[in-house]
This record gives sequence, C-alpha cells and structure tokens, in this order.
Amino acid sequence: MLNVNAIQESLQTFKLDGWLLYDFRGMNPLARRVLGMSDDNVGSRRWFYCIPAEGAPMKLVHRIESGALDGLPGSVNVYLKWQELEAGVERLVSEMGRVAMEYSPNNANPYVSRVDAGTIELVRRFGCDIVSSGDLIQQFEAVWDDEQWQMHLEASEHTNAAFTRAWSLIADRIRSGERVTECMVQEEIMQHFAERGMTTYHPPIVGVGPHSGDPHFEPDANNDTEMQNGDFVLIDLWAKMDQPRGVYSDLTRVGYIGESVPRQYEEVFKIVADARDAGIAIVKDAFAKGESLQGWQVDKATRDVIDTAGYGDAFFHRTGHSIGQETHGNGANMDNLEMRDERLVLPGTCFSIEPGIYLPEFGIRSEVDVFVDHDGNVHVTGGDLQQAVISVLAEY
Repeated sequence: MLNVNAIQESLQTFKLDGWLLYDFRGMNPLARRVLGMSDDNVGSRRWFYCIPAEGAPMKLVHRIESGALDGLPGSVNVYLKWQELEAGVERLVSEMGRVAMEYSPNNANPYVSRVDAGTIELVRRFGCDIVSSGDLIQQFEAVWDDEQWQMHLEASEHTNAAFTRAWSLIADRIRSGERVTECMVQEEIMQHFAERGMTTYHPPIVGVGPHSGDPHFEPDANNDTEMQNGDFVLIDLWAKMDQPRGVYSDLTRVGYIGESVPRQYEEVFKIVADARDAGIAIVKDAFAKGESLQGWQVDKATRDVIDTAGYGDAFFHRTGHSIGQETHGNGANMDNLEMRDERLVLPGTCFSIEPGIYLPEFGIRSEVDVFVDHDGNVHVTGGDLQQAVISVLAEY
C-alpha cells in the first residue's frame, strides 16, 4: 500500500517540492512499482500522479481510462484533448520548484531514466527544476525491513554452504578419477538450493581456466569443460529464499584443483582481495563518521587499488550492484566505470562489492554482500572473507 506520509517525509529530507510520477503503456516500471500497480494492468493512455511535499496527491488521467489510478489517494483531474493534458500537467506542478521524476541528466544513470525527453521538456515549460528521483526510488524500492534482513541472512548461510558442496564434489571426483565438468558442478549447486527452499533466476557461473576470465561465462551442453588436476576454478552463485519478498545473497569465490596454489594465482588474488577490502573499508568509515557516501566513491576505492597494481585494464566491470528481490536491485550501484552513480548508499540497503582481474588464462573475482542497517552499522554477509585461493585438494 502506498505510504504517502513516508514519501512526503523523504521529499522534505531531500528538499524537493514534489514527485511527479508518469507512465505510458508500462514504460516506467519504477513509477508503477512505487505506486503498487500490477504488471498485468497496463493501460493505453498517459497518466500522471503528483505527490507534493505537503498536501494531498493529485491525479491526471485520460477520460477513456479515468479509473487508471483508482485506489490511490488524491483528487482526480480528467483530460481528453492534448491541450487539456498540457493544462493538467501545468496545474499539477504550478506551485512547485524542484520536482523529482524518473530522469537522469545526460542519461548518466539508465536505471533511473524512464521518462522520455519530450515529457521532461513539457514539465520544464511550466518553470520546474526537474531532478532525478534516483534516491527516492531506492528509498522505496531498495530499503529492506527486518524481515527481509533475516531472509537475507538465511539465504547467505545456504549460499555460503553451497561452496563447500561444490568444492567437495570437485575434490571427490578428481581423487577417484571420475569425470567432473562445469555443468555438473552447476547442477550440484542448483540441487543444494532446491533442497533448502531457495530459488534463483539463473544457474550459477562455474568457470574453469580461461572461462573464469569471462565475467559472464555461462556453461552449457555445448561449452562444458571437464576439470583436471591443476585447473583454476571460479564459482559465482546467487539465490534467495523462495518466500514472498525474499532477497538475494550473491557470492563469488575461486579455487585451484591441487594441493598447493601456484604463486601467480595467489599474487593476483591478493590484489583483488585488497581492492575488495578497500571497498568495505570506505563504507564502514563513512557510516562510522556519519558522512554521506555515493556509489561511485566505493567503486573508486576498489578500482584505485587495482589500477595502482597495474591491472586497471583487466578490471572491466563496476565494483558492485544493488541487491534486493532481484539480484540486481534498484538501489545505488558501486559504479564509477560504466556510469558515475551519484545515488547515496542508504541505510537499509544491500549491495555487492566484487572487484576482479580478468586475464586470458584465468580470472579472479572476490564477491561479498554488504548491508547497512537502519542504525548505520555495516555488515558483510556470506561467511568469512576469502583470504587466499582455495586449495581444493588440500582443503576438501
């Protein structure tokens, strides 16, 4: 149910005069989700819903679909002609200065940019300063409650245990001389999830040797490498409890099939781990001091470590992503590469920190989940931090 009071409190916190939510044929799923609208009820005409920082919300709907926003509080304005639409929008925003919309200057943040340029031009015509609703969106899309935090902890316990099951399968089969492949390990992890009441949108990544150097490698029947003694293996897995409003745990670890890990793997892993730890440290430091923190700053902290070590060109994805009911949620990403994410890292949100170095022969990524609770305490979930490449035959 839409909590207008909570939205108005956030508008006042961010010093905004209002939030203008707009949709046409489902083009703005963020607005629809904030308003609690179902995905199977997409109309064919434009509507606007304006929530002022103070006072009652206002609706603007087409005569043919005058009930499009029924169930939401506020007065109703109905238009038919395009001239009436424009006059209606002017009435909605005429008393406002700074108005939030699903917009990002220069489309710098495509996750938020859901309103077309023409509609932005129309609203600006009435004297509004339009600002991005990115932080508002994550306030109501990405912030967890206590129940979700507990579900994440349960999910992280099971995802952490999935690595033990995967490494054990590899070790047992290598020792016994039985065949073991990427897809077999992938299937074992999926079985582990099913037995523990978990669900996931996609099977995990299991990459051997050069495949580990591809951040989005997907093993399948046509590209399934058999593992051998002396191989390097990356496993990236994600799942959530199969419950309403469940949220994901998303972790990555690396191992070597042998008794003793070669120095080249350990050297690169240490750089990645130092970068990961630098990302965690900047989050902890900012919240301990009560300072604001933006997603790009976390990315920079990790990327600087890898750049300094001379592997900058081999780290070609963002440091982390928002985590929620989808693996990639609608909160701030830890990104200063693909975009400069200036959304705030908010209390009650979770995100990954997962720097990597990807070389032709192998790739190393270390991924953890970070949750900032509502008191500003920073939690790193998913078990102990990986401190070295796992020696699979020595440890399992």
